[in-house]
Amino acid sequence: MHSEMEMIRCSIMRGGTSKGVFLLETDLPKDKELRDKMILQIYGSPDLRQIDGLGGADSLTSKVAIIGPSTREDADVDYTFGQVSITDAFVDYGGNCGNISSAVGPFAIDHGMVAPVEPVTKVRIHMTNTGRILTAEVPVYKGKAKVEGDFSIDGVPGTGAKIVMDWSDSVGGITGSLLPTGKAKDVIEAGGAKYTVSIVDAGNTVVFINAADLGITGVETPVQIDENGPLMERIEEIRGKACQMIGLVKDWREAKKVTPYQPFFAMVSKPSDHKCFNGVQIGAEDVDVVSRLTFMLKMHKAYPITGTVATAPPQD
Repeated sequence: MHSEMEMIRCSIMRGGTSKGVFLLETDLPKDKELRDKMILQIYGSPDLRQIDGLGGADSLTSKVAIIGPSTREDADVDYTFGQVSITDAFVDYGGNCGNISSAVGPFAIDHGMVAPVEPVTKVRIHMTNTGRILTAEVPVYKGKAKVEGDFSIDGVPGTGAKIVMDWSDSVGGITGSLLPTGKAKDVIEAGGAKYTVSIVDAGNTVVFINAADLGITGVETPVQIDENGPLMERIEEIRGKACQMIGLVKDWREAKKVTPYQPFFAMVSKPSDHKCFNGVQIGAEDVDVVSRLTFMLKMHKAYPITGTVATAPPQD
């Protein structure tokens, strides 16, 4: 090891459509400021290319998972999620990441934090960001989490082992209520116009809006939406005012800096024939709803799991 360097153990893992660095809590400084400084160095942030670190120059690959012994009797491990900013020296711990969460169980099993039970091991994960419990069912083979399998998800090439996750305890994890304002619909004024939105707290907080109200079809690609400067400014104003409405910030203008990760912002439209940015053709008859979602002030290239929890209709 280089005399100027400090050795920090890590695992680079893909969880769903995201990828992150997994760190053991015991290997990190207890002082949060020093911990975040170390994490930023690991990722090479802030830098658009993250060339001096392990970040992949994309918000979906600039995520950190800190895993430690459980501080609750009803959980097996503690899990702290952080969204590492690429442009600023900032790690956002304000919400959870469902995709990265799916790799916590395998990490815990493979590192001896949870005893493996074949064929499936249940791992109870304490999400410290929200104080809620997530249960993951992890397939196990010969004492390790399985990697190979025939399960596939959009946004990831090939197949792999299937991990089942129970998010039922995540409702109200950020604000304390499924509907933070107490209403199914709210009106927010932005840019001289009024917009009807729904703010839902399940998995993460999500601000939902009719895509047509923003003057778009709802089937645009991430690039088309990201490159529409006036649209992105309007989205952030509405999102910021939703943040102020539910008490995440005092002034909506602070949202961009204080809580860029969440609330997510989802633009919903009716089913229609369209082609995804990866070339896959979708028929209107194949879906019940179409949604495009932003986070970290950019389009999410694959719909996030925590966003899906809030988007899914209630079941009987």
